Amino acid sequence: MEFRNFYRREGLLMENREDLKSILPLLPLSLRSSSLFWPQPVVEAFKALSKGPHHSNVNSGEVLFIAISDIRNSLNLPDFSIDTSASHGFALFFDDLLPRAEAAKWFEEVVPQLANLLLKLPSLIETHYENADNGVLEGVKTGLRLLESLEAGIVFLSQELIGALLACALFCLFPTSDRGAKHLPMVNFDHLFACLHDYYEEALENKLKCIVHYFGRICSSMPLGYVSFERKVLSVEYSPSYIPFPKEKVWSHSNISLCLFEISISGLIEDQSREAIEVDFANMYLGGGALIRGCVQEEIRFMINPELIAGMLFLPCMADNEAVEIVGTERFSSYTGYASSFRFNGDYVDKKDIDILGRRKTRIVAIDALCRPGRSQYRLEGLLREINKAFCGFMDQCKCHQYQQLFKDDQNVKATGGRSIVNLLSHGHTSTSSQATEETSGNQLMRNHKGHSCQSLDNQHEIGVVTGNWGCGAFGGDPQLKAMLQWIAASQALRPFILYYTFGVEELQMLGQVSQWIVSHQWTVGELWNVLVEYSSQRSKGETSVGFFNWLLPSLSSHDAIQRQNQNLKLMGSEF
Repeated sequence: MEFRNFYRREGLLMENREDLKSILPLLPLSLRSSSLFWPQPVVEAFKALSKGPHHSNVNSGEVLFIAISDIRNSLNLPDFSIDTSASHGFALFFDDLLPRAEAAKWFEEVVPQLANLLLKLPSLIETHYENADNGVLEGVKTGLRLLESLEAGIVFLSQELIGALLACALFCLFPTSDRGAKHLPMVNFDHLFACLHDYYEEALENKLKCIVHYFGRICSSMPLGYVSFERKVLSVEYSPSYIPFPKEKVWSHSNISLCLFEISISGLIEDQSREAIEVDFANMYLGGGALIRGCVQEEIRFMINPELIAGMLFLPCMADNEAVEIVGTERFSSYTGYASSFRFNGDYVDKKDIDILGRRKTRIVAIDALCRPGRSQYRLEGLLREINKAFCGFMDQCKCHQYQQLFKDDQNVKATGGRSIVNLLSHGHTSTSSQATEETSGNQLMRNHKGHSCQSLDNQHEIGVVTGNWGCGAFGGDPQLKAMLQWIAASQALRPFILYYTFGVEELQMLGQVSQWIVSHQWTVGELWNVLVEYSSQRSKGETSVGFFNWLLPSLSSHDAIQRQNQNLKLMGSEF
């Protein structure tokens, strides 16, 4: 039986040699005779840790880091590849900041379980490749590998394997020498601990509390589901199997109807319960500042759903025509606050349903916006970059042929086939009967889509988009512009709805009125795009300085201002 198992493992690793070849330099494991293994000194160190602090003497953050350093030395990882302040950060967090009872539980129960999990890593990877070969998705490659930029593909990982990989990151065992050259973010946790010491902030302490809570949870009860990481790419060259990169004419001539636009002025994207993809306001490097000082939308999501961090291991930075979709991560932590006020707020029990592939129905799409674009965001190339980035994130790979047909039809529409901008802005409305004559087969495809059943990853015809002020805030984007671009992209992607969280941003107070006005006038994707382009052209040339909403609906905005003024006068009058 032992020989049979050896040859089975040897065979499947040889069959996956290209996947393994791409990922092996990024792993701390060694390969010999087609078998993955830890060096013997590392095995002995993990075995000692697994027996608890009475045997290993690892009962403090200071000693834990010494043990980690010894393991790193056994792996021949150079000292310069770990932050010099990490040792102080480990000591500060586990010996001073973590409550004594929690620290005792960490060293007595969690660290031994993490050591056992790390001992299993070679066999977990071998089992992973066996499952990938058996076909999680028929005819689709799903094995762990480096998903290079512009390489569309998907990786399926078990939650247990993800736990082992994140334990490697906690112990700072991943090699770092090749990561910069491959445009990969750092994945070890040493910088996070170092930042805690060098730039102490309560938010950093609470980020680590989320991480420690995650490890405590999986060590008490290992989750048995799966998570998929998919790099989505818009092809710049025509291919029958890829979705093309839309040019300006595609957007300008699209007769697709705008999808339902819903607004929430309070609440959080991660708390919504709809069947939807949830937008991660991402950095081009997945995770952004999650493992350093960052603590805004993307970084917070990576703390409460730590399994997202695993994607940082093998997903290089995104190009302009790429997005990353991650399905199945479990949420482990509750929290309050944002940025400097972020606080861990205890356990979270994730009750999302499980799909037929064993993934939680949590779909997170990472799309990176232009950073501090200034006036360039109003130029055509800036608009195209953002609309195509959003479309790439929102598109459903199951509808590849539908999108291709839509783009083919849209490119064949004559420029005079739709309503002019002058007519749109002055008259606004076309009767339902006249609009019906302008419909192309794209509209027919949209109607047919409602009864379409995708046989690949999921039946996504009811799955909408949940988003908010993507690329705004620290990234400096125009909230009104970004809201409209995301609405257009979601509609062109044939999503049934977009749910938009405004987070109380003042510039979006009129968003509901504007979206209702646009819907009442039955604008299509192309018509809203063309009006947006006209506004942006004036804005980039300095011909207008007002926001899009006021530019589009000056009478409505003036009426709204008068109403607010009258309301304020009434309030003032009631005080006397």
